Amino acid sequence: MKNLDTLDNGLPFLKMHGLGNDFVILDARKTEVPMTAAMARAIGHRYFGVGFDQLVVLNDSDAADVDITFWNTDGSTAGACGNATRCVARIIFDETGKSELTLHTERGLLSAVESGDGLISVNMGLPQLDWQDVPLAREVDLVELPIDGAPGAAGMGNPHCVFVVDDVESLDLAKLGPVYEHHDLFPERTNVEFLQIIDRNTIRMRVWERGGMITYACGSGACASTVVAHRKGLTERNVTIKLDGGDLQIDWREDGVWMTGPTQLVFSGVLSTDFLDKIE
Repeated sequence: MKNLDTLDNGLPFLKMHGLGNDFVILDARKTEVPMTAAMARAIGHRYFGVGFDQLVVLNDSDAADVDITFWNTDGSTAGACGNATRCVARIIFDETGKSELTLHTERGLLSAVESGDGLISVNMGLPQLDWQDVPLAREVDLVELPIDGAPGAAGMGNPHCVFVVDDVESLDLAKLGPVYEHHDLFPERTNVEFLQIIDRNTIRMRVWERGGMITYACGSGACASTVVAHRKGLTERNVTIKLDGGDLQIDWREDGVWMTGPTQLVFSGVLSTDFLDKIE
């Protein structure tokens, strides 16, 4: 990658996480970011780069407080990432002193509010419950897909395939996740969630994210799982999702699916020009 004049001293970034779901955040409002799929793959490598579950690029927006684009470790883009959205909201809250924000993503305009005790709430929008919007390859019942185990499906700006099982701890996610991620019913691949229903207001969830990884948490997956579990008649619309990295509060309201949880700034750093020059 050829150096840009603005990158003579490297490219600044932040490393943040929401419940162990970790992100590299590049701020293109302040420094030109020559973003490519190859760059996302290079930064995302946990041994030769920085490592992340998603990479986030911030840009100015005429319609919102900030524009957000998400990248996966395989160099593809993602339409939504709930925990990353909350982390970005924390950055903008700290910058502006506001207590309410609007964020623009591929999902459209999302609202975020300070919820006290360091918690951030984001309205992830209404779930996509038409087979073409998830998207699926053909018209089927989204509550019980024609897949062994009768999972449900929902879109939250990205596709989700949600299984209800008796014991999530005993599952081999590394084996099962890729099978369903690449199932032919999902033309754009899918995130895969496995749920154990504790009671009508509590769910234990583990997740395989599209792009090929097990993650400690997935905000959009927690939202989709709440929608699917309620549509199956197993839970209420307001639940606690217990993930490997901690708890999220999900509330499916009339105006969208609200997600509340903590964020953490881990460190700031600079990608060196030597590193950037080696990206093709």
